[in-house]
Amino acid sequence: MALSPNSVWGYAYTMTEMTTQSSFTATDEEYSVQYDRLGNEPLSVAVAEAVATFCGEDVTELEPLHYTINADALERLFEPRADGLRSGGSVTFEYNGCVVTVTAAGEIAVESDTLE
Repeated sequence: MALSPNSVWGYAYTMTEMTTQSSFTATDEEYSVQYDRLGNEPLSVAVAEAVATFCGEDVTELEPLHYTINADALERLFEPRADGLRSGGSVTFEYNGCVVTVTAAGEIAVESDTLE
């Protein structure tokens, strides 16, 4: 099932999609995607794509993520380690008018920044 950003905005329902690589949940106020921590896609790209999807914008229209957070440090924080994957922790920051939370479990959660 394909989900376009316009298909959920303005409606109070939750949609979950499972694929072989990831799953996501979306409402009109929150978007959450499971990041494959062992995959080849950089975490910074997955964050930008999640925010773009939530905002209904093309990822190329967003301000570069490194203007908001040190993308290399974000990658290193959650990359696989010699003793396995990090089992706990999270980082929360504002990006493109959204609050983004990345967890050690691989979840990328995007919410509206209610402070604006």
